[in-house]
Amino acid sequence: MTEGNTTLIASLKTLPRAAWILFLGTFLNKFGTFVIPFFALYLTRQGYSMSEAGFALGAYGAGHLLASAVGGQLADRIGRRSTIVVSMVSAAICMMLLSQARTYPVLLALATLTGLASELYRPASSALLADLVSDQHRITAYSTYRLALNAGWAFGPATAGFVAEKSFFWLFAGDAASSLLFGIVAWLFLPHGVRTARTEAGWSFALRSIRANPEFLRCLIASVAIALVMYQMTATFGLHVTASGLSSATYGVLISLNGLLVVLFELPLTTVTRRLSPRRTLAAGYLLIGFGFALNAWARTLPALVGCILIFTLGEMIAMPVSAAYMASLAPPDMRGRYMGAYGFSWALALIFGPAVGVPLFSHNPQILWIVCGGLGVLAAIVISLTATPRTVPVPVGTADG
Repeated sequence: MTEGNTTLIASLKTLPRAAWILFLGTFLNKFGTFVIPFFALYLTRQGYSMSEAGFALGAYGAGHLLASAVGGQLADRIGRRSTIVVSMVSAAICMMLLSQARTYPVLLALATLTGLASELYRPASSALLADLVSDQHRITAYSTYRLALNAGWAFGPATAGFVAEKSFFWLFAGDAASSLLFGIVAWLFLPHGVRTARTEAGWSFALRSIRANPEFLRCLIASVAIALVMYQMTATFGLHVTASGLSSATYGVLISLNGLLVVLFELPLTTVTRRLSPRRTLAAGYLLIGFGFALNAWARTLPALVGCILIFTLGEMIAMPVSAAYMASLAPPDMRGRYMGAYGFSWALALIFGPAVGVPLFSHNPQILWIVCGGLGVLAAIVISLTATPRTVPVPVGTADG
């Protein structure tokens, strides 16, 4: 029986206890993601230029890039749980050190280390969820995982926005505390997950497998394009909001609206999208994401900005659960950590270049930036539409492309 033929409640009831624990830990950690959404604002208020702020966010992205490779290999080699614990403890330490950085070179170095530590857990979490849940319930599992992420996103930045008005230091302290809390939950309650023999846990085996999987490669290209757009939410959207005469607290509320909408509507929406063609579902979502960001070129008032958020978030809710589950289905079980690390690598590339290019481009001409975002959404939709679903790979949706 496919997931598309079961009810949402029935699919949720099939999820194991360990999956729900992972969702809880993810929520706690995401709620405490206080610093990155406000990092550009923090740095400009410290006297750095917009370009310097953009490169600092790019340094965090460089750490994320390393984390995708290192975290994917660790997830397969030492186990999913151990990788999550190492990530969360080291992230807490790095975050507090970053709060004390007073020179730009030190700040860049610590931003890189913080990106590495903070993002090390992602391939392990994604791989563990695929370990725990069968193909036919994976869309529901990844939607619930995203619900946990976005529930934290819905309330965390709004809280952080008000904290930032008083003291940025407490953003760093709160971020570090939430990382430690997730690490404790993981250590006490999560299983190790699938582990691979040392001789087969290297990237050379996985890269040969990925090169022979054109479907996965094309999905990665589309992921890079759409991630370049989505990372503008934490790179330039805050600058756009404040340049429109609104406060940083308003920015916090706006990005929390994104998370709140996902919490309320994404799971119910998957009862429709899990029955549809994966390629067409992803293409439709990517187009809406690009269109929502492109409209920022003309949005200057709070109602107009809310409208942009609504369109972008609809696209996100359509595309992202299918994307994560689809990628996991393309990975051999013993390489799942590295495959999901490669998926994370595509987003890390975007985190490096998105802020580093987006912030200076915004400073030069905001309208061009938002129109480019629209073009990238179209590009991602075209790439994913040209991808043929391999018949030999199980796809966690009710209908395959034909």
